[in-house]
Amino acid sequence: MSILGFAALAMAASPSVAVEGNYVEARSADVNAGSCFINSEVQLVGNLAVFGWEIKRGNWKGVELGGLKVAAAVHAASTLGDLTGGSFPVKSLLIVDEKANYEQRQALREFARRMTGDLLDNIVRVEALPIQFSIDGESIHEAKVSLSAGTLASIRTRAIEEQDKVCGHEENFYPPLAQTDHAMSAYTLENRFSGSPTGDLRVYWSLPYKRNAYVATFHLAE
Repeated sequence: MSILGFAALAMAASPSVAVEGNYVEARSADVNAGSCFINSEVQLVGNLAVFGWEIKRGNWKGVELGGLKVAAAVHAASTLGDLTGGSFPVKSLLIVDEKANYEQRQALREFARRMTGDLLDNIVRVEALPIQFSIDGESIHEAKVSLSAGTLASIRTRAIEEQDKVCGHEENFYPPLAQTDHAMSAYTLENRFSGSPTGDLRVYWSLPYKRNAYVATFHLAE
């Protein structure tokens, strides 16, 4: 069954579903690793992330969003998801689908904030760019997912394979940054944000070849 099929099942099972689709994220620290790797990175790295949604169908407060995408890049004070050190304050740059009209862009912003709790409370800039989101694979367990937002940000993932494991005690330590139905940690082939050290987030990065991604399906009820 395809990832779209998983999302469609979620939609069919709950008539109150408003929005559903697919999600991907990539961070600057491993999310799937042994404790030695996690402890070596916490409060040192992991404060950067790119993530985004492909909305397959649905509407947000009466605004049709089917077929649109939205993404974000964040720069936190410390490791995202660390419960001991605290990652706030967090600055974010929101990227909305250039195909969306004004009303849809406002709805995409509200949707993204709802899906991430208070992570997107401080949006320093909103960009409208062409966003591409593609999935290759028969299930979420083996999916290859790619996200690109113009030339500003991009993610490419594949499933974690046996050769990616080091200690044999790897686990998903940090949960996804957004609300999901079924999420699988993944290996990152590309994790890039082409910002500027003097720009809105005051950072840019290219951090491939880590176990620092999640691919997932989501649905959001009214």
